Amino acid sequence: MGEIQALRGTRDILPDEVGYWQLVEARAREILDRSAYREIRTPIFEQTELFARGIGEATDVVGKEMYSFPDRKGRSITLRPENTAGVVRALIEQKLYASGGVQRLWYIGPMFRYERPQAGRQRQFHQLGLEAIGSADPRADAEAIAIATEILQSLGLVQLRLEINSVGNIEDRQGYRQALVEYLTPYKDELDPDSQDRLTRNPLRILDSKDKRTSEIAADAPSILDYLGPESQGHFEMVQQLLSSLNISYKLNPRLVRGLDYYTHTAFEIISDDLGAQATVCGGGRYDGLVAELSGPQTPAVGWAMGLERLIVLLQQLQTSPRMASLDFYLVSRGEKAQMQSLKLASYLRKAGFAVELDLSGSAFKKQFARADRSGAVACLILGEAEAENERVQLKWMASGEQSELSQADLLSDKLRDQIDAIKASGTTSSE
Repeated sequence: MGEIQALRGTRDILPDEVGYWQLVEARAREILDRSAYREIRTPIFEQTELFARGIGEATDVVGKEMYSFPDRKGRSITLRPENTAGVVRALIEQKLYASGGVQRLWYIGPMFRYERPQAGRQRQFHQLGLEAIGSADPRADAEAIAIATEILQSLGLVQLRLEINSVGNIEDRQGYRQALVEYLTPYKDELDPDSQDRLTRNPLRILDSKDKRTSEIAADAPSILDYLGPESQGHFEMVQQLLSSLNISYKLNPRLVRGLDYYTHTAFEIISDDLGAQATVCGGGRYDGLVAELSGPQTPAVGWAMGLERLIVLLQQLQTSPRMASLDFYLVSRGEKAQMQSLKLASYLRKAGFAVELDLSGSAFKKQFARADRSGAVACLILGEAEAENERVQLKWMASGEQSELSQADLLSDKLRDQIDAIKASGTTSSE
């Protein structure tokens, strides 16, 4: 049989790359915790009806991109293509709204869409998301955008731009939809095939087309901002004022509509020009009707999601190496008694709070020393038969090459801890 490989659109995240993911997750968790958001973890698969109702059957996500299958009882099940619908389902089912106030929730995990794989976009991809459920206040919109901005800036990403729009409420969109269809209909034969299909099902999505000719036609289409009612206009103006007060620069983009039907009022994207066609790093907006659409009480909400693969690409382009946890000791041993004792010593040191890698190769000292040189450890502990017999150990500082003998109990001395901490703080753990 041939070699089994990962499916197209999926990829392995190898140890050398995982540090970037841990960096993003740690920064995000810290900022979200400070902002009083609590983590929620929902199932990876849900009933298909949740996404059909929540996202909208006329969207490309539901119509073309979902991984759906019947389970053994014939129920239609879907791997989640996004997580806002799942979070709202959990809010309703578990009655999280019963306590009143705003539910500030965040999540992180894999999503699934059957799309053409490309840089920064896989069929299994990962999102970090935030949902503020229970407030219609424009401050919730501005706070959500500010938190996303802070997370990205904390990672050193500065070549980004924020684009915002308002898609109004249902009544606003009904009037705009009619005007948009009237404008686009004479150009129907010039639109790309997907946009021709959307003309009757979901005409607002035509504004988001990447087809060159369709984009040229859409550029002169009516602006949704001209169809906003007083309530929507007031909300959007306040969001802009709040962003300005936070010194968050933005650009109005009346063609920005997002790809999911549940959006109302504010829609936004944070974009990087360093990502090519897949330029959106973070996208979101307000969705005041989704909770009610999924049979919950009428509840306003706002949220966003970040694509982690795209963030990692940007971090790698910046050549920003994540700070990896460094080893305190690399432990080498040779001889039956020494090897038996080495495992006990490694466990003893780890319980005391040290980071220890135990060489398990059983090879000659020369080869073990070579691996110790590459490990990045502060010091190498050498345990031979003589040392094991007397419960002692040789300690070699990797940066200076200095070596001394001490008792194994002395490894826990405050003096030694202070030396290790000082060397790690200086960043000089290697002799190279």
